[in-house]
Amino acid sequence: MLRFLTIAVGLAAAPALAEVPNVATDILPVHSLTSRVMAGLGTPDLIVPPGASPHGHAMRPSEAHALEKAAVVFWIGEALTPWMAQPVKTLAGDATVVELLDDPHTHVLAFREGATFEHHDHDEDDHHADEHGDDHDDHAEDDHHDGDPHAWLDPENGKAWLGVIAETLSAQDPDNAETYRANAAEGMAEIDAVIAKLDDWLTPVRDRPFIVFHDAYHYFESRFGLAAAGSISLGDASDPSPARIVEIRDKVRQMQAGCVFSEPQFNAGLVATVFEGTEARTAVLDPLGTLIAPGPRHYPETLEALGQTFAACLN
Repeated sequence: MLRFLTIAVGLAAAPALAEVPNVATDILPVHSLTSRVMAGLGTPDLIVPPGASPHGHAMRPSEAHALEKAAVVFWIGEALTPWMAQPVKTLAGDATVVELLDDPHTHVLAFREGATFEHHDHDEDDHHADEHGDDHDDHAEDDHHDGDPHAWLDPENGKAWLGVIAETLSAQDPDNAETYRANAAEGMAEIDAVIAKLDDWLTPVRDRPFIVFHDAYHYFESRFGLAAAGSISLGDASDPSPARIVEIRDKVRQMQAGCVFSEPQFNAGLVATVFEGTEARTAVLDPLGTLIAPGPRHYPETLEALGQTFAACLN
């Protein structure tokens, strides 16, 4: 009996464990950044599973439940996952919701127009020349609501979002604020190391034109000074018209574009049709890192994989 009382007194004297909030995220890269900040404390839920299209995913009951129990939701925003807007409102109505594309720390680029990006000028977004300093304040004029939602492909946004995630979770869970902030700082250092590596790989191929399946890589190209010549498809979910295919094929021949990049979920046969009769090589880019294991390392490894693919195909 005495031993039981001693144990009971000891338990009563122990500090209560901090309550780590339930967190839901939309896509793998955001899940990875959040996992990095929560390392050692908890794991966020993922709403859009690997291989699903963020533009039109039908939520499963387990994913709806993850939103329903979430105290915090981190997502790119309605521009990337329009179908998520209503569930976030209804299922996660009491949660703290952070729309990363709309965060003031996010560097947002406008959509490019036309099949061959005639009006795109790297000078207007010339971040690669400033050694990737913190230039977010220079883009206060950017319209976040109408911006290109593929913003995670700028690693500077990834670094900024680590800070946003850490501060949001610290406000929810002050007892673990020190851990969230330390994890975020370590994650930023990891991304800086990836940026340095990508600069080394991509500097030699900066002026070599290429074509992408759809215009998902504006952020990555702008950050590292790459020279996209155009995209095959108008949007993430649309097939190109015959006229667009002819326009792109003519552009490839005219510019002698060295590479065309498709994506895992898109029709490889269509890419072959577009480049029939040209000498362009093909490779597969995966902006969501579908085949890379989820978790804290997913985001930097996705960036590395993109850099390796660009460098190998354009060299």
